[in-house]
Amino acid sequence: MEEKLDIEGQSLDIVEAEFLNVKQSTIRAVEAGTAELQQVCALSIDSEKAEITQGAIGFVKSNELNMNQCISGVSTGEKTEINFSLCPFALSRDKAEIKRSATGLIIGSNVEVKNSASVIVIGKNIEGNITTLFDWKSALAVTAVAGGIYGLLRLFLKK
Repeated sequence: MEEKLDIEGQSLDIVEAEFLNVKQSTIRAVEAGTAELQQVCALSIDSEKAEITQGAIGFVKSNELNMNQCISGVSTGEKTEINFSLCPFALSRDKAEIKRSATGLIIGSNVEVKNSASVIVIGKNIEGNITTLFDWKSALAVTAVAGGIYGLLRLFLKK
């Protein structure tokens, strides 16, 4: 693995480095100790520390993750910070900070949300200003209705 790698304006397959700085590039897979990515499209990122600005990423796994103005499929980490981004799945083992972002599912021990929207939030401690699609009452009602419809369909369509 190379010690330090700077990349700008390239299309690469797999990149491995201890310190990685990438600008305006596309990469299939990144494996790095510390990764700083600006305007990057990547399929997967695996690093100890990742700072991503204006990126499109499929899957991110990092101990310390900081995303600004990004689109990500799945974001996982010990400490996850998402700012002005879209992330359907955000998973954090320790702390998740979501600021002015849209998420589908947030799971974390300590979840701190500021002016964001999410479908479902699961956490031990949840703080901040968040708009959720389902609270526990509406989730229970939707599940009961779906179960009732499924039961009726099974009963009437039985051969």
